[in-house]
Amino acid sequence: MSVLDDGKAAVSEWFDGRSDAALLLVLAVGLYALFTGVSLVLGYDLGGIVNTLRRITFLSAIYAMLVLALNLQWGYTGLFNLGVAGFMAVGVYTMGMLSTAPTTNPPGLGLPLPIGILGGVVAAALVGAVASLPALRLRGDYLAIVTLAFSEIVRLTYRSPVFETFSVAGLSLGTGGSTGMSLPTNPIRMLFYENPQEVTSPPSAFGEAVFGTFEALGVRAPVVEGTAYAIVLLFVVAGVYALLRRVGNSPFGRVLKAIREDETVAGALGKDTRLFKVKVFALGCALMGLAAILWRIGGLASTEDFRPITTFYVFVALIIGGAGSNTGSVVGGAVFASLLFEGPNFVRRVVTQYVDIGIGQTPNTIFEAVGPLASLDVTPLLAYTISDVNVSALRLVLLGVVLIYLIQNRPEGLLGHRTETAASVDLGERPGGEDR
Repeated sequence: MSVLDDGKAAVSEWFDGRSDAALLLVLAVGLYALFTGVSLVLGYDLGGIVNTLRRITFLSAIYAMLVLALNLQWGYTGLFNLGVAGFMAVGVYTMGMLSTAPTTNPPGLGLPLPIGILGGVVAAALVGAVASLPALRLRGDYLAIVTLAFSEIVRLTYRSPVFETFSVAGLSLGTGGSTGMSLPTNPIRMLFYENPQEVTSPPSAFGEAVFGTFEALGVRAPVVEGTAYAIVLLFVVAGVYALLRRVGNSPFGRVLKAIREDETVAGALGKDTRLFKVKVFALGCALMGLAAILWRIGGLASTEDFRPITTFYVFVALIIGGAGSNTGSVVGGAVFASLLFEGPNFVRRVVTQYVDIGIGQTPNTIFEAVGPLASLDVTPLLAYTISDVNVSALRLVLLGVVLIYLIQNRPEGLLGHRTETAASVDLGERPGGEDR
């Protein structure tokens, strides 16, 4: 009988996996179709359309990884971690200090990039584990306050002039302080250039063939390179998704869900809940560090990228997708990154192109924008709302509206599974197979 039950569970999981894959595929096709249509409305050529889809894919993959990591802590275990940005910073800056060349400013150790990435992930995990120790007795809001404070301590430490350039055991290192740190070259360049470390390097034979093919279609080399990297990120997201899905279905994952539902009961059953929380904190922070490394590699690491608003964005994406669901985490990350984060920029471009709004007509204050509404003239308010200065404020307003709607109408998110049991068997059946 147990073999039959195991078979039924395997078949059910297989169908669930297929339905999740179909859902993600439909979402991807829908988003690509939407932004392709918007690009055509804006008059973009093929190169512009590909670059738009590259940008959407890149941001969706990064946020999906971050939301998956946070879902492991909050969705599975109920740990309210508001320090996401801080653990991201630890991963990025550690990787930078390990792999940046000693001749750059700020200097690094010049180690191979894979070692730097591994070091950044391990550092984020260790810092996450250490940060969880004083917070083991804290729950809910108290844990959130501690992790938020820790995140700001990390960010301000990296920004401090004291650590702009410093020495450890005779080795010169640095974070760059307020100016930031130039990170190592994106490894995807190895596919296309003879010397990927040099910006002016000529393309390799493979790169020349690929670039030549796409140049004939109007797609420039940087767009091709960025698109290839975005595709690589999709495979990384698939790997993280598979890992966390396996964790969630394992005995370890069932204990995490038990801690989420009632930590006292889980402890009474003989589980060392403190050790489990340290482990899940370390694993989640390691994945946050990895996502941040893949986000900033080949660019500039700045403390401005790791402000609390970044943590807020990740939480919003998780709330949209639904806490406790890995598929929901991917859906929430993609929806947030494409529609809520990038969407206002495209709205501004469309309105600017098709509505007669002159630069000189843009009001300087909200009062100047609202005043003409008395004469039914909405143009000043529209110009004020979509201006370059206020588009970020428009994004926050849109996020607020979405959150209010979800909290009132679907607090569990699009695919939330907060009510799933922690048990691996049907508690409604007797050992002999008969229902209670």
